[in-house]
Amino acid sequence: MEVSEILTQPYMLRAIAGVVLIAINASIAGSFTIFRNVSFLVAGASHSALAGAALFILLGVYGFPANPLIGALLFAIATAIIAGYAPKEETNTAIGISFAMSMSLAILFISMIREYAAKVWSLLIGDLFLLTYEDLYLMTFVTFLSLMIALLFYKAFLFISFDSEGATAFGLNTKRYNYLLLSLIAVSAVMLLKGVGAILVFAMLVAPAAASNELASNLRDVFVYAFIIALVSGFVGIAISFHFKVSPGAIASLLATTVYFFSLLARRFRGD
Repeated sequence: MEVSEILTQPYMLRAIAGVVLIAINASIAGSFTIFRNVSFLVAGASHSALAGAALFILLGVYGFPANPLIGALLFAIATAIIAGYAPKEETNTAIGISFAMSMSLAILFISMIREYAAKVWSLLIGDLFLLTYEDLYLMTFVTFLSLMIALLFYKAFLFISFDSEGATAFGLNTKRYNYLLLSLIAVSAVMLLKGVGAILVFAMLVAPAAASNELASNLRDVFVYAFIIALVSGFVGIAISFHFKVSPGAIASLLATTVYFFSLLARRFRGD
């Protein structure tokens, strides 16, 4: 099959669109995750989302049809709210406990719907080639919403990320902005589930931003570099996956994390 034919296949077009959306989320949410120093929230929210997905599948079995991704979003946002409510020095503890509780609930719900367990576990692994149009519509809507929120509250998010006390003294409602920022990060993490899975969300959302934070000389470049690293990693992952029949998400995540490690070396050689 010619390359031009491959690129026009519906599953390939969906995968490419998915990578673009993932890259946008990696740029926005990933960068603010690094600035706010809440990387663990990405792992906590993505795994907590499994409980929400399992619950909504369970509700569907009993006659209440609902999109499992909506349930995943609700549980992820709940984790973000808990993280925001906890004192700053206890944020990771609150996220960890929410993580444990949600995974317990996920296993409980899955044990009640064993014949549908594969739907939940598919979110754990993910696959760009299995994205549906419905997945892309929801991902596009949420990504657009996240982008608008980030643009609207950009300065406030930066202020509370780098100087929370100063933001409070300046008169900002830091608690409200903190809830909003953490929820944005959590929602972005869920958006990556169908594409790369809960296991690899951390790599694709955090690694590009972490690498760009090492390489960039200003904040604007952090966002730009994060987008480029995530986009290139995703496209290369798709290409290698198609030729060697391996997971595109795994290859993309390996590339993104490799770039991060090389960025650390580059910064050391620069003497920063």
